[in-house]
Amino acid sequence: MKKVLLAVGLGFLVLVAILLVRTAQFTSKQVYVEPVPAVALDAEAAAARLASALRLPTLSHLDPAQRNEAAFVTLNGYLIHTFPLVHATLSREAVGECGVLYTWLGSDSGLKPILLMGHMDVVPVEPGTEGDWKHPPFAGEIADGYIWGRGAIDNKSTVLALLETVEVMLGEKYQPRRTVYLAFGQDEEVGGHLGAAAIVDLLASRGVGLEYVLDEGAVVLEDAPPLNAPVALVGIAEKGYLSLALSVELEGGHSSMPPRQTAVGILSSAVAKLQDNPFPGGLRGPTRQYLSYVGPELSSFPRMIFANTWLFGPLIERQLAASPSSDALLRTTTAPTMFEGSIKDNVLPIRARAVVNFRIFPGETVESVTERVQSLIDDSRVHIEPFGSFIENPSHVSSTEAPAFGILQRTIRQVFSDVVVAPFLTVVTSDSRHYRRLSENVYRFQPVRLLQEDLPRIHGTNERISIEGYADSIHFFRQLILNSNL
Repeated sequence: MKKVLLAVGLGFLVLVAILLVRTAQFTSKQVYVEPVPAVALDAEAAAARLASALRLPTLSHLDPAQRNEAAFVTLNGYLIHTFPLVHATLSREAVGECGVLYTWLGSDSGLKPILLMGHMDVVPVEPGTEGDWKHPPFAGEIADGYIWGRGAIDNKSTVLALLETVEVMLGEKYQPRRTVYLAFGQDEEVGGHLGAAAIVDLLASRGVGLEYVLDEGAVVLEDAPPLNAPVALVGIAEKGYLSLALSVELEGGHSSMPPRQTAVGILSSAVAKLQDNPFPGGLRGPTRQYLSYVGPELSSFPRMIFANTWLFGPLIERQLAASPSSDALLRTTTAPTMFEGSIKDNVLPIRARAVVNFRIFPGETVESVTERVQSLIDDSRVHIEPFGSFIENPSHVSSTEAPAFGILQRTIRQVFSDVVVAPFLTVVTSDSRHYRRLSENVYRFQPVRLLQEDLPRIHGTNERISIEGYADSIHFFRQLILNSNL
């Protein structure tokens, strides 16, 4: 018994030693830089220019017939009029129907260009919710220290902030060493095939390779877990996208004489199998990298937990899986979104259909997701086929070791001095996925501070950006261009 106790005690001491050593080696990945002074800027005037752009309903619709092309033409005219130095100095090319590519030529043609992105289109307002807005969604009002309106965050603020930045730098007589592209698509919200894809085709035809690409994506989240403190989330990858239609066809009839299983019943069972068997999760890929950046900033005991995921990984995973927003960082998600059956309550449906949306984790594919769905349902009565034209595999994962990531990290810390910078998995899709052809280094970050409670405003009600936060965006882009040209 003494030998057993001695062995247990020795094993415990070894375990403690391993935990302590690994915790000691779990050091900060943050860069330490001095904050830079903010750019001299009339923030109120810049806010007013953004507000004017928000008044133009540049809506994207899946149905092209509903698209208000005149609003895009008006917006482009407004930008030409509002930023005279940009349009006197940079070349401007119309791409696709209403997309735009600006080229700010650098003095050193041996340096790879950079490309900064935004999109001019916005999503419609949910019918019937217009009255829930504190300020009308297309009024472009400035109140309570905020600029209100659809597109204030997603994503006209980026388009306007980039043009404001270049206008300021041209006024300072600044000349970049490397060429800077500004790329603004007009259909990001419906796939980006007319805007971003056409811009990529144009640049590829000219043999352009890019040092890095920066698009929208994650933000500075003021209360990011597990720190519950400001974290600048830099998207190094984004999930793929697939919707599958499940359909069942049976003989119809009167509901008073139903078969054992109706088409709706069979379909419900299939959908239940998918929801009851979520895709395997895990602390892997960009999510593991995220934890490796925020973990060292925690206090001692939590830091030890994150330093030893080999032991505490299941505990961390259970905590993340408890919330839908963090569970999405662990796995391919399964979301039944549409269900249709009979036309009347007493008629057996001849055909029932459900649509299930999957956001695909890096490392998995459209094919592997489809195969798993077929295997789980395992019912020949259920027909499975892709739904819609938008189908994408996950993006590649951009490196955190690349110099471009270092430039981003340094710039963020110079402008947002109180934040932790961390790589992140973007769970939504963006135009950035088209740019893999032009660069290995594609990142997703929007320089705006938001709280968790602000996130539903994106594509939701009462979208807004603070005047101060908008000025921070301009400050960030200026510093990013400077740092990219050292």
